[in-house]
Parts: sequence; C-alpha cells; structure tokens
Amino acid sequence: MSLDLARLAADAVLYEGYLLYPYRSTAAKNQVRWQFGVLGPPGAAAAGSGEPADLAVQCLLRTDRDPVGPATVTVHLRFLQLQRRLAQRAEPGGSFTTVGELASPGAVWTSWDEAVEVERELGTFDLAALRRGVDLTVPVAGGEWVEPVVGGRLLRCREPLHTAVSLHAEDDGPLVRLTLSVVNTTEAAPDRDAAVRSSLIGTHLLLSTGGACFVSVIDPPEDARAAAARCRQHRCWPVLAGDDSTRGQTSDVVLALPIILYDHPAVAPESAGAMFDSTEIDEILTLRVMTLTDEEKAQARATDAHAAAIIDRCDAMTPAELQRLHAILREPHARGAALGAARPTGDDWWAAEAAAPVSPETDAVLVAGTRVTRGSLVRLHPSRRADAQDMFVAGLEARVSAVHVDLDGQTHVAVSLVDDAAAEVQDWYGRYLYFAPDELEPLAEAGTEGDVHQREETPS
Repeated sequence: MSLDLARLAADAVLYEGYLLYPYRSTAAKNQVRWQFGVLGPPGAAAAGSGEPADLAVQCLLRTDRDPVGPATVTVHLRFLQLQRRLAQRAEPGGSFTTVGELASPGAVWTSWDEAVEVERELGTFDLAALRRGVDLTVPVAGGEWVEPVVGGRLLRCREPLHTAVSLHAEDDGPLVRLTLSVVNTTEAAPDRDAAVRSSLIGTHLLLSTGGACFVSVIDPPEDARAAAARCRQHRCWPVLAGDDSTRGQTSDVVLALPIILYDHPAVAPESAGAMFDSTEIDEILTLRVMTLTDEEKAQARATDAHAAAIIDRCDAMTPAELQRLHAILREPHARGAALGAARPTGDDWWAAEAAAPVSPETDAVLVAGTRVTRGSLVRLHPSRRADAQDMFVAGLEARVSAVHVDLDGQTHVAVSLVDDAAAEVQDWYGRYLYFAPDELEPLAEAGTEGDVHQREETPS
C-alpha cells in the first residue's frame, strides 16, 4: 500500500512535461519536452546536445534494535523510454511514406514522440551486501512495432538503453548512509535528436525497507541532523513517502526524485486525473481545455492517447466535479496536530490571527536593538538564500514598506530598493522584496528624527 501511494506522487513527476497544454503536437512548447530527470548518453552534455548521464542520491537508515529479520532495502528504478511514432501513408507497390499527419474518414494520426514507462525492481539487498557494494546493469530493449491503420500504418521505434546502478552503505554514527547512483551507459549519440532518443527520462528511484526505517534528510530528528547535513545529492533528492497518516520524520518508503519536494508528497484527492502540467493548477488547466475549439480538440486527440483522455475527461466533467477543484482549503498545521502539537483545528486555525490587531504599515520589529517600521532605512544582507537573485541585492540600501507576521509567527519585512527607479510604482502595486529581520542592518539618516530610527530604551 505504501509503495502504491508513493507511485501516485512519483507518476506526477515522471510525466511532468510529457505533454503540455494545449496538448497539440503543433504547439511551440511541445517541441521541447522531457523537462525533469533526463539522463543523456555519455558525452551528450559536454557536446551540448543533451543532459548529463548520471545522478546520485544519499539517504539515511535507522536499523531497529530488535528487528524481526535482517534490515533490507528494495530498489525500484523508474523512467520513461522515448518512443518515436511515425505516421506512414501506404503507397502503390507496398511501400510507405512518413507523413506529418495520416487521415481517414474516421480518425487522424500524427507523427509524434510518445514514451513508454519502464520500472525495474533491481532486487532486495541486506545491509551486509550493501556495505560490500552492489553494482548492477539494467538493459532495456529497443525495437520496432507496426500498427496497421486505414490508409497506412503507425511505426513505433525505440532505441535500446543501457544503465549502470551502484549501491553502497556505510555507517554514520547510529545511522546507515545509503548511496545510490544511476548512470546512462548507452552508446554515445551523434546529435541532439539521437541524444534524446537514447536518454532515460524522468528518472527516479523508489526505495522500501524492511527491518529498518528511512530518516528524513530535509527535516531530520535531532539525533540525525549532523548525518543529514553530510548527505550529498546530485540531480536527485530523497523524501519520505508512502503512508503519511502520522507525517513523522521516518518512513519505510523513500522517493528519490529529480525535483525537491516536501516529505510525504501526495496528489490532491480532488484531482480528476493527470494533466501533465503537474506544477500547474488542475482547475486552471481544465478551464483552459474547455475553451479549446472543436478543431483544436480534434488536433489534441490526434496527437496522443493521453491528450485524448484529458480532452474527453474535461468535456465530460460536471459542474459539481469542477467545483471540487475550486477554493479547497486544508489545515496548514495538520502535521503539527498529528504529532501532538497544540494547534487550533478546523476553521479556527485562522480565526485567532484574523481577530488580532494587524497593521503591517504601522507594525514594527526590533533589529539589533533598533525599532524598524515603515519608512526605516536598512541595508540588505541576505543569508537565507531563498532566491537566486539575493546576490544582486546584497549590500544595497532599501526602504521598509511594511512589517508582516505570518500564521506561524514568523516576521517578514517588506522593502523597496532605494536606487530602484520603479520603487514608487512597485509601492503603488504593493510589490516588494521580503527579508527576515536578521537579514537587515538598520541605518540612520542624517538630519532625520523620529521613532522609526530611535533605539529602544529599557525603562528605568
């Protein structure tokens, strides 16, 4: 059951970018697909024709003191194998000509790159074997398949793939650090088109354990923080998965994915099915599909069977089903409540904050003993690295526009850059840069007096 739940979340990543709205082969953005977890053939990245050939991930295991049996790890490797579908028109004499579109009175088929889902269970290994190291090869067959259709045929072609997987375990204090690497060892490709056909797409690992448990490396318990900090990830990040009823810091299942997610990722229960724009919002995509003309829908159906399923599902959606996608609100502190934290429940989670007197434009925060509020001058020292643009504003002066406190009690200071020519317009729109108080250095302004720059005095 835990593996099945994990696969639901993994599939959303596996098929991300498989086919993007408006789901037609003629759409410009569907000419460049396969966005995540692509392992190109050797040399493709250096030649500029493809992605790097490898990924590696490290996760942590805690072995039980009195296990029922020896601690084991089962490894599943999952990815998509590109499949080229060629629509071919039948010619006199029995030959065939590849065309962009093959039409008959009852159907239309286009030439298109599909993908076939590949999953290999690599085996179950005990810790003794993992400490010695395990090296595996994973061959995936290629070939050609023909489907006769009215007026011609569909020719499907797949290139053979070869992959090397290595596993190794080593002790890290009371924990065991498990290292897994995956390398595409398929023969080098001469160009970009050949490289993508020889790539592993959406590559990820699904791990389960018996007689032990995985420990979170993004939210580790206190005794595992040092070990988690020593873990190194390369193009792949492990998160706890499976049954999230307790949402604790351990699990018997780990997903190692090409994108960073929180522990226990899950597909929203309101989602009616895959949309292949998994970082988008189902409701928006559904409404967009409903705006397509009948001709555009026919083009999408001719592009891919998955696209046809999306069109049919959206066409058949009832108002009640569409409403299920709209304005769903979940308890943001559900995890804390599950772990026994004293949190408001139900609709009350926001009521206490909403009832409190909140005024970001007049509220203040103490920074290094100085009261900072709207109008204060500060220097920026980004340290959280939440945004890649932080490096461009480091050391610059900014004017505080508001002080916000979120529902978790964290303070965020909204600022505008002093030298930004568009600062006045940004202020009118309410668009600011946000920093934590410890990322700000209060500055005094010559000849200016007022509470915004006065140091707080301790009452005598």
